[in-house]
Amino acid sequence: MEPEVLQVKPMDMLSMAVIVLFVGVYLNDRIHFLKDNYIPPAVTGGLLFAIGTMALYNFADVQVEFDMRMRDLLLLVFFSTVGLSARISTLAAGGKALFVLALTAGVFLFLQNAVGVGLAMAFGAHPAYGLMAGSVAFAGGHGTAIAWGEAAERAGLEGASGLGLAFATFGLVSGGLVGGPIAKRLMDRNGITGPGLGAAEPEAEADLQGPQDDWLLTVLGALLILALCVSVGDLVNRALAGGGLRLPGFLTSMFVGIVITNIFDWFGRPLHGGTIDKFGTVALHVFLAMSMMAIQLWTLGSAARAMAVVLFFQVLLMTGFAIYVVYRIMGRDYDAVVMSTGFAGLGLGATPVAIANMNAVTGRYGPSTKAFLVVPLVGAFFIDLLNAGTINFFISLMKRFLL
Repeated sequence: MEPEVLQVKPMDMLSMAVIVLFVGVYLNDRIHFLKDNYIPPAVTGGLLFAIGTMALYNFADVQVEFDMRMRDLLLLVFFSTVGLSARISTLAAGGKALFVLALTAGVFLFLQNAVGVGLAMAFGAHPAYGLMAGSVAFAGGHGTAIAWGEAAERAGLEGASGLGLAFATFGLVSGGLVGGPIAKRLMDRNGITGPGLGAAEPEAEADLQGPQDDWLLTVLGALLILALCVSVGDLVNRALAGGGLRLPGFLTSMFVGIVITNIFDWFGRPLHGGTIDKFGTVALHVFLAMSMMAIQLWTLGSAARAMAVVLFFQVLLMTGFAIYVVYRIMGRDYDAVVMSTGFAGLGLGATPVAIANMNAVTGRYGPSTKAFLVVPLVGAFFIDLLNAGTINFFISLMKRFLL
């Protein structure tokens, strides 16, 4: 019998997400392990909420489904603020880092699949199942798991889609839990300190001081700029799609923000960064809470034992790679730490998990504009392309030597 579906509307989900964030902040403040390892409040509260929806599914036969339009809009708002914080000089400095991190991601995808295929063969399973336990599900996420899983089932690999979705779900959770400890280890062991929050806070406070009309105009101006980034970004996205080039919506909103902030700088009228940053912080936290709330944990049950072994080795690989490869290649500085923790979320979960990890670190030690530009771009453009090539490479190897 099909479970009863409980549909949650956007405004109801928004209210739930804010409550989830309060719960996450409360628990993080009182559980030292969560606070000391930079676990994002959205992960803490969202995972607890997801456990509740799993209990409803298992014991009351009720499946909670969310209307995600509000979440998707918040993602556009957040990346608009990322673009609005980017100056030409910062972008020029990040160009080389983007290229290097993309190449590093390609190496990691190869290793991730090698571990997956090796484990499948060790368990006596078809080696193709190893790809579902590798970059198909972890770095690829749910969309890639569905696409490749259906293709694998048509080729005779029974249960590939369900297995891939289960691994992808587990990857989202583990990616959000492992990033913080990686950052803590890197900063403690190497004596790294961030730029601090103090430099940004005075500007933010100054934006909201003075007569009511002054700060009201500042807030309304920031809202207008953000609305322009989202709406113009959508127009650009649709125009590009009409020409055959499809880009993630958040990417065009971010690019519009980059153009706007540099135009204002060129005319000698810089934007009120403090107010815009506050909008971005709120949008990000609520977006991440919504993303974690929507995870369907009950998809993990059928493969829990095998997943525990696979997850152990994939997390071990990801942790070692982030600490000993990504951190060193990206410069051994604070930006490298933030990119390492973001890479952990990207390699095990998805771009939102990477953002959550980075935000948890920068929220305590200060901003890293370079990391917030480079890691999402790698996740948006390069991961899927590199992943497709790596998967096909392993398939050709299996056809030639293993099958």
